Amino acid sequence: MIAVCDEKIAKKGPDVGLSFYAFFANKNDNPELLMEAAEWWIREHELDHFEKATKIKKMVQLARPSTAFAEAL
Repeated sequence: MIAVCDEKIAKKGPDVGLSFYAFFANKNDNPELLMEAAEWWIREHELDHFEKATKIKKMVQLARPSTAFAEAL
């Protein structure tokens, strides 16, 4: 997750927004992981659809979530 955030920030600057879809390819080849990402993003953290990449990166660095979603990405 941190690498994806870093990539987006490097390309578009510190105000770039992203959604949990940014961590997946354009195909849905792992629906369980996608649903876990949605749960982590929407229910657990009550994030808006788009959030600043810097915010997501900081959340992951501070919390180090133990979800398969965070570990897989």
